Amino acid sequence: MALGPRLDLRQSQSLVMTPQLQQAIKLLALSNLEIETFIGDALEANPLLEAGEVRREQPETSDHAEVAPEEASADNFSDTDAPLDVNPNALDRDRDTGDGEWGASGAASLAEDLTPIEDRRSAETTLADHLHAQVGAMAETLEQEFLARNLIDRLDEAGYLDADLHDVAADLGVGPSEVEYALALVQSLDPTGVGARGLAECLALQAREADRYDPCMERLIDNLDLVAAGEFTRLKRMCDVDDEDFAEMLAELRSYDPKPGCRIGGGEAMAVVPDVLLSRDDQGHWKIALNQATLPRLVVNRGYFLELRDGCTDKASRLWLKEKLTDANWLIKALDQRQKTILAVSSQLVKKQAGFFRHGVSELRPLTLREVAEEIDMHESTVSRVTSNKYLHCDRGTFELKYFFTSGVGSADGEGASSEAVKARIKALTDAEDPKKILSDDKLVALLKAEGFDIARRTVAKYREAMGVGSSVQRRRQKKLAAMG
Repeated sequence: MALGPRLDLRQSQSLVMTPQLQQAIKLLALSNLEIETFIGDALEANPLLEAGEVRREQPETSDHAEVAPEEASADNFSDTDAPLDVNPNALDRDRDTGDGEWGASGAASLAEDLTPIEDRRSAETTLADHLHAQVGAMAETLEQEFLARNLIDRLDEAGYLDADLHDVAADLGVGPSEVEYALALVQSLDPTGVGARGLAECLALQAREADRYDPCMERLIDNLDLVAAGEFTRLKRMCDVDDEDFAEMLAELRSYDPKPGCRIGGGEAMAVVPDVLLSRDDQGHWKIALNQATLPRLVVNRGYFLELRDGCTDKASRLWLKEKLTDANWLIKALDQRQKTILAVSSQLVKKQAGFFRHGVSELRPLTLREVAEEIDMHESTVSRVTSNKYLHCDRGTFELKYFFTSGVGSADGEGASSEAVKARIKALTDAEDPKKILSDDKLVALLKAEGFDIARRTVAKYREAMGVGSSVQRRRQKKLAAMG
């Protein structure tokens, strides 16, 4: 066997993560408000970019989301642009197209100007951020977490809930008791007192936390108007305590914080601003659009480019101007593709979870990232980035896109049912049961199967326990005691 140098031709594929692909991934993960901040920085850094007029049209999709996602996209998209799939395993397509406006040098210079996402966010944690960070670990079920997060977003800067629970329940399509359980979860979070619907409830929550909420303290808190009026003699008589005990109770009461939410963030928490807007027309057809109010439209100032080009006489100036034009073209195209990708994913979510938008959380269907990714021919990682930190507003409220992905169980129609819908139904059945005829797990299985839920007895027991619903024996005892009391 001869040894020596030789030339061989081999064809192979390799992963090429160009700077432009890396930046596309970062742009896709940003919310509309973060994109607005980024665009503002880009406008300052690139003299060729300028903000165009915001388009206000509300494009439509059909009620069954059968229209192609392109028909629901903003009208400044190019007809030839496809939704942006940032699958890291895909090869760099720009080498194949040879598109000069997508050159690596331009993307590299833009990459140097792109401030990391975490550096552009407020360094101060808001009350909502603080509460959202706790609720995931505290919630017993996904439905409870879903409702608790919705209530958190309704709190004011002091931590109070200024909303009627029956109205919230109607908006979300659940029973009032479900919202009450979620509110109890919110009220268990730090700082103590948040989620209260008034000053008395706020102080009572703090008294319970300090283990000082005895009948005497309860009477004192129930009569805050008398405390404010200084009618201490009357209060001592009502609380049935002596001067020393009353002084201690009053000192304890004054140590509580009437505005617990203000301790977090030092100011007003910013309300969630939706990225996607969903509504229905008179014919019941869905209308999906990006929230253009937070997303300026970028254009290249061609006239200014020509003016600058005529003044560039040396090589360095011409190279600088070319890079700025490349940066501008790349950013405009990347933002257009980002918009189209978000709308494509949102259209599928509306199609898959149409029952939720019509009837509420009981109609949530099991849904995975892979299912949506396959429908729109994208990678799961793309769908994950699109649905992270993005919010959709509909007539039921504002929800993070991630909320619409849930696990599920089988159903008679073959489509499956969301585990949260099954849990909600179990809770409704046990809440409405006759105290003299408590439902066993076997009876719950039979009732659920009659309603189309294909579920095993052990699954019913697991869901029941996860929601904190006792066994039939425990519920019988509890309801008997409640009837006696």
